[in-house]
Order: sequence, then structure tokens, then C-alpha cells
Amino acid sequence: MSLITLGNSSKAEVTVLTNNFIDNYMPRANGEFVKVYIYLLRLLSDSSCSFSLEQIADRLLCTERDIIRALKYWEKENLLTLHFRNNEDITDITLNAPSVMPETSPSREEVSQPSVSKTSSSLTPDRIKELKKNDEVVQLLYIAEQYLGKTLSPSEMNKILFFYDELKLSADLIEYLIEYSVSRGHKSMRYMETVATAWAQEGINTVEKAKESGSRYSKEYFAILKSMGISGRNPVDTEISFMNTWLNDYGFSIEIIKEACSRTVMTTGQPSFQYADKILSDWKSRNVKDISDIRLLDEAYQKKKTEKASRKTSAGQKSSAANRFNNFHQRQYDFDEYEKKLLNQ
Repeated sequence: MSLITLGNSSKAEVTVLTNNFIDNYMPRANGEFVKVYIYLLRLLSDSSCSFSLEQIADRLLCTERDIIRALKYWEKENLLTLHFRNNEDITDITLNAPSVMPETSPSREEVSQPSVSKTSSSLTPDRIKELKKNDEVVQLLYIAEQYLGKTLSPSEMNKILFFYDELKLSADLIEYLIEYSVSRGHKSMRYMETVATAWAQEGINTVEKAKESGSRYSKEYFAILKSMGISGRNPVDTEISFMNTWLNDYGFSIEIIKEACSRTVMTTGQPSFQYADKILSDWKSRNVKDISDIRLLDEAYQKKKTEKASRKTSAGQKSSAANRFNNFHQRQYDFDEYEKKLLNQ
């Protein structure tokens, strides 16, 4: 197990979580990624130190894969720099001071679909002024304020204009987007941008298509939760992140995912998305495409297990036979005395 050296370019002697990070970086990041970043800061609170991915994963109750995903995410955000050995193993991590973050589209880790190249910053001041004179846009902004229960900030207003002018979502669809987000407890404009970007990429341009897409994903989410033995609640963000990875990154069918979840519960006795992810990532590496491929892997595993047990039994029998021979009581005979007794008979 190789150790990784962690260094700090700012030479801070205390654990510091800046307001800039809290205001600009934290809201758009996955909660697990935030946890990893804060833990790295904690490790630096005394002095530079060494650790392994395995150690930090055990400490944070997640997988090494989760840690790597988090580190790569923060590197993309320019909050740290990774150094590798032979382009494979991470050897050093340098934390960088957070800079002022520009408005950007959400990253791949935040959404289940890749982000589009356009951002709200592409709207010029003149175009924004022109859009605000559009009666449909004025009505849309008013509706947004009613749903959110507050006056829109300039940044929030620009996001909605971005949905309308750049992503080409209709006013009806944007209104449904806001209603959809708020009804699920998400009033963050970044969350709405996440959904809007995904809809634009999937070609969802009507309320009907959006409802159909939401219904499809909801059914898949709850089917997976049910196979984990979970009912009576909605999935949390970390669970959704795992499920999106299984459905979109791995490309598995709902049947394969349910099979992995069932095996997880049978093995661990409780629902564990981390354990199920280990199963599914292994199946992905073995190029599993459908349930029949899993059955073949099971058969190969059982065959290998049987052959191993057979070899072990055979070796044990040979050892037992040898021990029986060695344990036999060897009698000592005096043949000269025995011959005399025969002659005297």
C-alpha cells in the first residue's frame, strides 16, 4: 500500500474553510466531495503528512473510487493539484487557495448528463436588457419569484434568461422546471441549471416530455430502492449519484442493478450503495451486458471454487494417509531370542 504525500502551497497552520469556498464552490459540489476536501484541510492543520487512499476511504466510510472521483473533481475546480507516478498512482496532492469562481455550467459529477458548452455568462448586457423587455420573460420572472418566495437576484435572473435564450427552453417548460425543482425541495438555481442542461441535451422541449422523463427516472430510482429493502422515502443525493452512475456511466439495465442490490442485502444484511457499487463496477470491468453474463460468471466462480475444494480434499487425504503410516506403533523384535524359543519347543 503506497503512501501519498500531501503538501500545502499556502503554508496555512490552521484548518481554514473560506467564505469563498462556502459561497461559490460548496453549493455546486456533491456532498461527498465536500467531505473529502474538508478532510484534506484537516490533515493539513498540523503539518504536511502522508496517507493512503485506503486510509482516507476507511476514515470517511466510502470507497477508494469515491475518493479518486472527489480529488479529480476538485482538481478540475483548481482547488488542488494531483501528481502521479507513471500516470497511474497519485503521489502528491497540493491544495490551492480558492479563487473567485465564475458562473459556469454544472460539472459531470453534479448531473447525470454532460454539461453543454454555453453558460449564462455568454449573455451580453445588451441582450439581457432586451430580454427583460419581453412580456413573456417578464411574466416568467414574476412566476419564478412566486415559486421561490423571494425577489430574484441578478445572478438568478440571468440563469433563467440563460435557460430561455441559450438553452432554448420555452417559457412553459421553464415554469414547469421551477415548479418541479421547488416541489422536490430544491430552490437552488444551480440545481435548476443542472436539470435544464440535462433536458436541453436530451432534446426535452415540452412539459409532457419533461414529465415523462421525470416519471421514468423516478420509477427506476424507486425500483432500485425497493431492491435494497428501502421504502417509504425518497432517495437522497448520494444515492441518486450512485444510481445515475449505474444507469448512465455503467449503462446497466434496471434488472442488473436490482440483482446487484439483492446480492448486497443478502451478503451484508443491510442496504449499502457502496457495496453494490463494488459489485457493479466489477461486472462493468468484466463486460457484463445482461443477466445471462452474470450467470456465466457465477458458474465459472462455482466451478473454480469446487476445483479448489477438491484439490484441498485430495491433499488432505494424502496427508492423512501419511500420518496414519507414521503414527503406526512400530514394534521392536529380538529375532535371536525368538529363534531360541522356537528351538526349545
